[in-house]
Amino acid sequence: MNSHLAIVFRRFRKHRLATVSLAVLLVVSLLAVLAPLIAPYSPTRVTGGFSKPPDAAHWLGTDQIGRDMLSRLLYATRISLLVGALATVISTVIGVVLGLLAGYCGGWVDHAIMSFTDMVMSFPYILLVLVAAAIFEPGLWSIILILGFVDWPGVTRLVRGNVLSLRETNFFRSDIVAGMPRRYILFSEILPNTIAPVLVYATSVFAISMLDEAELSFLGMGVQPPVPSLGNLLNGAESITILTGKPWLWLPAGIMIILLVLCIYFVGDALRDAMDPRNDGI
Repeated sequence: MNSHLAIVFRRFRKHRLATVSLAVLLVVSLLAVLAPLIAPYSPTRVTGGFSKPPDAAHWLGTDQIGRDMLSRLLYATRISLLVGALATVISTVIGVVLGLLAGYCGGWVDHAIMSFTDMVMSFPYILLVLVAAAIFEPGLWSIILILGFVDWPGVTRLVRGNVLSLRETNFFRSDIVAGMPRRYILFSEILPNTIAPVLVYATSVFAISMLDEAELSFLGMGVQPPVPSLGNLLNGAESITILTGKPWLWLPAGIMIILLVLCIYFVGDALRDAMDPRNDGI
């Protein structure tokens, strides 16, 4: 296992852009986690003039009611990363469990799970998210649960395909002949061999979840003010006056979203190459 991780790490390091992206993600995540300690002001406290441009006291200026934009950006990044991470965990766990059951059990269990999966995937994704967000009360935990329970079908199909492939291998047949318990086969033999593709896929779910949070919060259906998120910080861009004359109210949040999503995709792309057993570029 240690040698395999060392090989994956060496392959990953060959992707310079992904290495830089990972470093950026770690730095931004650390700043977000430490926001209560390093933010110059409370994100909800009025500390200056209305829509004041950047100066020595407020490096990114103030918003329409005088709150420090740098402090709100740090807290907003924290919230958006939290939404992306928890939604990814929820959807991945659901997808892995359903995919394992469908691929291993087969028969009517497989048919029922995959029929439901296909039904969910037949709806336009963004429409499904918007309808769910409109039904439930907007808020931090609502958006986390909505995204978590909507993003799982892709993981389910991926895991099921891997399980069906592994069922044809000799080690799987040997376990069946030896009378190994189903729990052992699923979680000690099959699951470890599906972790790599699931981990790679989860990076894309993470990025998509952050974008979805930004979209819903921008529309007023996600994280609600005064709690800052990258999406509701962009609300100022709805006004043409702010869009053209006060860029400090929306540009930092927009740049942060683009930066985080691009870094996550670069890391996921490098992980896919690094974990591919057919890649011999060690």
